Amino acid sequence: MQTTTGNNEAENKWKFAQCFGDKGESDDITEADIISAVEFDHTGDYLATGDKGGRVVLFERNESKKGCEYKFHTEFQSHEPEFDYLKSLEIEEKINKIKWCRRTNAAHFLLSTNDKTIKLWKVFERNLKIVQENNLSDSGQLAMGIAPTKAAYRPSKPLTLPKLALHDTIVAAVPRRIYANAHAYHINSISVNSDSETYISADDLRINLWNLDISDQSFNIVDIKPANMEELTEVITAAEFHPLQCNLFMYSSSKGTIKLADMRESALCDQRAKVFESPEDPSSRSFFSEIISSISDVKFSRDGRYILSRDYLTLKLWDVNMDNKPISTVSIHDNLRSKLCDLYENDCIFDKFECTFSGDGSNMMTGSYSNNLHIYNRETMSENVLQADKSLFKSRKLGSSKNKLGLNGNGGGRGRRDEMDPVDFNKKILHASWHPRENTIAVAATNNLFIFNK
Repeated sequence: MQTTTGNNEAENKWKFAQCFGDKGESDDITEADIISAVEFDHTGDYLATGDKGGRVVLFERNESKKGCEYKFHTEFQSHEPEFDYLKSLEIEEKINKIKWCRRTNAAHFLLSTNDKTIKLWKVFERNLKIVQENNLSDSGQLAMGIAPTKAAYRPSKPLTLPKLALHDTIVAAVPRRIYANAHAYHINSISVNSDSETYISADDLRINLWNLDISDQSFNIVDIKPANMEELTEVITAAEFHPLQCNLFMYSSSKGTIKLADMRESALCDQRAKVFESPEDPSSRSFFSEIISSISDVKFSRDGRYILSRDYLTLKLWDVNMDNKPISTVSIHDNLRSKLCDLYENDCIFDKFECTFSGDGSNMMTGSYSNNLHIYNRETMSENVLQADKSLFKSRKLGSSKNKLGLNGNGGGRGRRDEMDPVDFNKKILHASWHPRENTIAVAATNNLFIFNK
């Protein structure tokens, strides 16, 4: 029997639970198999992934198992490759984002998008039935196509209507709405409003507001496109609705700023907005400063009090009521600061890492290289590092689990890295999602989906 201390340690230990999409080491991973989006629904009972091949795979909670485990639910082709003949441009089928709509009946509704087209999918169970009984005569003349005689019209027993019997139940996915031709640039974000009636979609220069029931009309609420494109200095990188107030939304830019806008104040929300910006240290400015300061993802906490932002090297925590500086700044992989030139040459400096809060807002999560996943406590900034690597699980090693506390000038955590650890830039955790009610996380590592819980 374990002691109380042992139980506490076990409760604080993240454990590997499942891995989907596992392939042998000798199998070649195709580009289409790489997971590009991961999202839990609002209940946490369902999990969706999208890949570069345009496929969406849904998993449902396996109620027959103890703990939080998932099983395959269904798979469907969401997007196909297209070609824009007017611009001579190929449109990839890659799924950029998936967002669940709140469930109101037995069916599931979710939004998926590639670079240009957003689709609303309905996923539901459909019963397949077959004819169990028919009204053919015993001789089978009607079935054989033989001309019946007068005697054949005198049935020996009363006619019976055909009866249908349940043959099987399948999970079907049908597109209910297709929202197209509204974005001139690549869509990077979609976010469903708390009113469950509207959503926003963002590309590099504009944000559009949609009604879920209207697919041929949207309203432009942010437009930062200059009259002369040569004067372009920044682009929109991510956007999200406030979780509780349907009139508020935020969007981030490549200049490292976050803007919180109120749709009640103006039809166009890009001018009058609250700006969250961290002052830059002039001594650390370099050729790569603008690139690494670009925000790749922003998220609200569930209560809407905090904002989490991720740029290339850091994770920042903001208070909605304090826009002059972040509460804390965490260095994710500060050891790469000396290698920015090499990272620029191999394009890794443009990797877009996502970030997210836990369901209760007490923890923050983001990814890194070598398939590392970083989890931080919001109050203490203690750190947990998990590694999504099949070989480690086979040898019953769950990666490094470090609890470290360091302080920088702003009181935030600064994780200390071992400079000698080699970094595998081909293995990166870009996409992850946190269960809304439990300490369970889903992590996309190339073509594999890892589930951790504690």
